[in-house]
Amino acid sequence: MGQIKSAKILLVDDEPNILVPIEFLMQQQGFEVRKAFSGQEALDILPGYKPDVVVLDVMMPGMDGFEVAKRIRKLPGLRHTRILFLTAKGAEEDRMKGYSTGGEVYMTKPFDNDELIQIVAEVLEFG
Repeated sequence: MGQIKSAKILLVDDEPNILVPIEFLMQQQGFEVRKAFSGQEALDILPGYKPDVVVLDVMMPGMDGFEVAKRIRKLPGLRHTRILFLTAKGAEEDRMKGYSTGGEVYMTKPFDNDELIQIVAEVLEFG
């Protein structure tokens, strides 16, 4: 469990009112957290940060989360990084696209805080 507690998380969402509470929630669990407010900012942070988990919104201006996930999967040194989509886009076709672009988990907003923590812990533990 110690390895899980020291995990690095990158939160990517263009909405500060969503990012800040999730950041607080993850920090309470002992995770090291960084935030990005756009897909491009996330891609700029990733190579130097190498997070264990990326919590990624789909609907963002410019580059959407699906494109960010595809690019993450092509970055060297990030094969271990797990992608968790957290989005308001709940249609089955969006869910399938999330998995096909490299996501391990697809959760829809609104979400339960305890469930989000549990899923992040499971992704970290079981990959």
